Amino acid sequence: MSIFSPLDLVALAWFAGAWAVYALVLEHTAYGRTGLNSLMNRHRETWMKEMLARDVRIVDTQLLASLANGTAFFASTSLIAVGGTLTLLRSSDGLLDVVANLPFGLATTRVQWEAKTIGLAIIFVYAFFKFAWSYRLFNYVAIMIGAMPPFDRKDTAEAKDHASRTAKLFEIAGRHFNRGQRGFFLALGYLGWFVGPWVLIGATTAVVLVMWRRQFISESQRAIAGP
Repeated sequence: MSIFSPLDLVALAWFAGAWAVYALVLEHTAYGRTGLNSLMNRHRETWMKEMLARDVRIVDTQLLASLANGTAFFASTSLIAVGGTLTLLRSSDGLLDVVANLPFGLATTRVQWEAKTIGLAIIFVYAFFKFAWSYRLFNYVAIMIGAMPPFDRKDTAEAKDHASRTAKLFEIAGRHFNRGQRGFFLALGYLGWFVGPWVLIGATTAVVLVMWRRQFISESQRAIAGP
C-alpha cells in the first residue's frame, strides 16, 4: 500500500512531469533554441572565435574564472542545502505540528514527512552534481583556452577547429550549470508539498511559468535576441 494518497501521487507526477517537459522543450526543440540559454550559447561560440584574434587573453581567463567561481558557490550552497534538509529529519515531530496548523496544511504522518524530506534532499544532491560537474568543465575550458593557438595562426583550420571544440565544451558546462540552477528553482516548488498536494501543483506551475517567462519573453531575452 502506498504511503501517499492518490492526490499526492498526482501532484508528485505533475512536479516530475513539469520538470521533464520543460527541460526537453528548452534543450531539444526548435522553440527552445529561441530561449535565453540557447542565445547565450551562440555568444559563447562568438567569444571563442574572437579570442583567436587577440594576442593577450588575460581578460578572457579572468571572465572564465568569474564564471567558475560562481559555479563553485552554487555547488557549496547545494551541500549546505543538503545538510539543511537532512536536519529536518531530526525535527520531524515539531515541524509536523506546525504544518498541520497552517491554513492550508494537511495532517501528515512521520513516514510521509520523512519521504518528502528525502525527496528534497535528492533534488539538492542532483543540483550539487550538476554544479560540481559544471565547475570541472569550466576548468577544462580554461585548459582549452590555454592550449588555444596564437593569434597569428587564427586563420588556420587547426585554430578554428580548436575554437569550435572549446565553444562546445563551454556550452556543455553552461548547460549543466543551468540544470543545477533549474533544480534549485524547482526545489522551491517542491516545498509546497510539505503543506499539501494542491500547493505542490500550484507552486510547481508558478515556478515553471516564471522560468519560461525569463527564458522566452523577458527583457533579457529580447536584449540578447535583438530586433
